Order: sequence, then C-alpha cells, then structure tokens
Amino acid sequence: MADHVDLILEQWHAQRPDLDVSPMGVIGRLSRLSQLINAELRRTFATHELDSASFDVLATLRRNDPPHRLTPAELMRSSMVTSGAITQRLDRLEARGLVTRTPSESDGRGVYVTLTDEGYALIERALPDHVATEERVLSGLTRERRDALAATLRDLLESLGDTPGPT
Repeated sequence: MADHVDLILEQWHAQRPDLDVSPMGVIGRLSRLSQLINAELRRTFATHELDSASFDVLATLRRNDPPHRLTPAELMRSSMVTSGAITQRLDRLEARGLVTRTPSESDGRGVYVTLTDEGYALIERALPDHVATEERVLSGLTRERRDALAATLRDLLESLGDTPGPT
C-alpha cells in the first residue's frame, strides 16, 4: 500500500537517482501526520471553545498538583513558547475567567497563574474528548505498534537534545 509520501519519493528517485531521499520518507510522514492530527485536535478543542494554545495552558495547570498554580516562566518552559506568547495566552484565558494571575507572596515581582473553578471545570470536560480524539487518530495501530512508535520517537527526540524540563 502506498501513500502520498511514496509518490514524492518515487518522483525524487526518478529526478535525482544519485541522492538518497529516504529521510524524506520519515520527515514527510511526520509532517503530514502533524497536519492531520492537529486538524483533528483543533476540531475537538473548538467544541469546547478552545484552541490548542489555550488547551495547553489549562492542561499544564491541571496536571500539576493542587492548587494548580504555576508561574508564567514555568508555563513557558512546559509549553516551549516565548514569554510574549504566554502573556497573550494568559490575557485571553484571564479575560474568559479561566485563570487568575496573583502576585507572589514571597517575591513582589513574581506572579502565579491559577486555574479558576470555571477553568478547572472546562479542562475536566475537554480532556476526555481530547484523549478520545487521540485514541481515534491512533486506532489504526495496535497497542504494541503504538508503544514501539512512541519509543522510536522518544529516541529521536532525545537524539535531538529534547529533554524533560520542570513544569
């Protein structure tokens, strides 16, 4: 069975038989999967009036122990975006009443971001749908193939220097 990437590889092989284009097979498929998966996730988030950035912030806060509170810097490290992007996300979420920003008791310059009751309730509703979407997206793979793929992708991420950081 062939996919779109196979066609691209065949075309390159015909045009440049001297060049090993096999890396395109992996990177091309990862790119296409990313696009397809992100489209599915966007649809799921939209049913909860969220986008992926908002879901990311709410989920990051929720997966941390109560009181589900982090600094903007901790959120930035967890979501790997710039401080400006975090500020914009937090502004939108705060305007919707999903998070609050409060000054740190120990550091007058510091701020904590905390899930509101409404934010907590929203992520509790959205998370099962998110997981169900991911399950549906991966339904073409057995548990063993999923585990093998996850391990392979972890190896690739580690080889590129992606290491876990604090949330």
